[in-house]
Amino acid sequence: MARMHITDRRKVRIHKTHYMAGKYVIGLDYGTDSVRAVIADTGNGNTIGTSVFDYPRWKKGLFCDPSANRFRQHPLDYIEGMEQAVKEALRNLNPDIINNISGITVDTTGSTPVAVDKEGVPLSLKPGFEEDPDAMFVLWKDHTAVKEAAEINELARSWGGIDYTKFEGGVYSSEWFWAKILHVMRVNKRIRENVFSWVEHCDWIPALLTGNTNPLTLKRSRCAAGHKAMWHDDFNGLPDEEFLIKLDPVLAGLRERLFRNTYTCDVSVGNLSGEWAERLGLPAGVKVGVGAFDAHLGAIGGEIKPYQLIKVMGTSTCDMLISPMNETGDKLVAGICGQVDGSIIPGMLGLEAGQSAFGDVYAWFGKMLLWPVAEIISKMSWLDEKTKERITTETADRMIAELSRQAESLPDEETALVALDWLNGRRTPFANQELKGAIVGLSLGSDAPRIFKSLVEATAFGSRMINDRFVSEGIRIDGVIAIGGVAKKNPFVMQIVADVLNMPIRVASSDQTCALGSAMAASVMAGIHADFRAAQEVMGSGFEKEYKPDPVRAGKYNELYLKYKKLGAFVENELK
Repeated sequence: MARMHITDRRKVRIHKTHYMAGKYVIGLDYGTDSVRAVIADTGNGNTIGTSVFDYPRWKKGLFCDPSANRFRQHPLDYIEGMEQAVKEALRNLNPDIINNISGITVDTTGSTPVAVDKEGVPLSLKPGFEEDPDAMFVLWKDHTAVKEAAEINELARSWGGIDYTKFEGGVYSSEWFWAKILHVMRVNKRIRENVFSWVEHCDWIPALLTGNTNPLTLKRSRCAAGHKAMWHDDFNGLPDEEFLIKLDPVLAGLRERLFRNTYTCDVSVGNLSGEWAERLGLPAGVKVGVGAFDAHLGAIGGEIKPYQLIKVMGTSTCDMLISPMNETGDKLVAGICGQVDGSIIPGMLGLEAGQSAFGDVYAWFGKMLLWPVAEIISKMSWLDEKTKERITTETADRMIAELSRQAESLPDEETALVALDWLNGRRTPFANQELKGAIVGLSLGSDAPRIFKSLVEATAFGSRMINDRFVSEGIRIDGVIAIGGVAKKNPFVMQIVADVLNMPIRVASSDQTCALGSAMAASVMAGIHADFRAAQEVMGSGFEKEYKPDPVRAGKYNELYLKYKKLGAFVENELK
């Protein structure tokens, strides 16, 4: 393809770190739409069994209201999905393999908390709450708590005590733990009167598997608590009771029903219970690891190293760095999504940033262009149903690829359009979910490929804003690694991001990086590999491509980036 700078790079290993032969692990990856189970060989990282289960209730759009930014998921989708995906992944495997599965580690989206009773049962699994969205898991992308997030930020700065947002980049988001639970408890009296505690998705699944869902004793993820719940050792755990009551008396007493201690993903929660061993078809004694967020374990699967930025590029992005604690442990990085000791790699400082919409920006534009297909062509009586369905399916399937092909052929000097990628708010720098997207410079000659190109450039500029934020705060970036659906599927987007960042981007080979990272965590947790570096060396998949920036285009994008920042400042400050 013209202007592409791609180098095939497959990892070649001369030797393997010593490991226990014939050992296998399960990585369980809960995404937004589905759950994937991967059976991995700890000796080489090869996938020997895998299966994906789509959430049936979510697929029907149940319990969600996009117009109100409400996105909820029923725990039965998670339970049924885990059981079916694991059993299907194990199907036809040699019994010797199944009997040598040593560990399971789970990754999930987050922050995705749920209201539970004293036994840790989600309220939506109890009579009378089966159809109540507030009794279900509040998905990461749920933005119903914008008001509550703003109140948390205001109080943290004004109450006269500790600023509990300081390790969260200084700004708390509506996508996170406290904002969500405060919103639900305010608006739903029945939940408020029946909830005992709240549990993150990544904590609840391991607890379920081991048979200990007691919210007072189940092990909580350092990753989830540190990045989303304002947990820190310096605070003696979670924010002080006085702060929480000042925020809203409805939170009184909740802190003591949550948790003090947190655990990294190399720690075992316990062994698989007899019930779940039977339900999944696994041997007794399989160890279950502390869970973590999908992006963080994806960073492990993508072979993150100190100061190598990992970009998980999908519907949104999660951008992560790790650094030795003795180099950056005392540094506060403003404007990001948290810095937590051990959140990605135990013993390292994990730093997280991200964009609230990335692939979702392209999907929005594609869906808008499909409006006449859905609303006009589908109602044409002279077309038979099979033809209508074929037109709809093929148009949808080819939309983004064709837009990318046409946009790539546009002259580089065309810079009339400037877009802003905040269609789902802004996560980094300085989270603000109330912000909106924009496009300026439109004319009668602005066709779909040109608008699409401006949107792609906008998401790339959003990526650069994240890089600039780290660097301006004294955190260097030595390289960029990309994982996720966009990174694997769209060379046009990836080349623009490389040009805008003016840095090479390596793309991980694995199609299942998050599940692979979970498998690596399971191998360390189960004692098969001594640490994560050893697990990555043996189980890592290497890199399939490297996108290199074009110096000329990088210079032009540097000029356009300044316009992007001016547009962003105008939208944020002048259009309130």
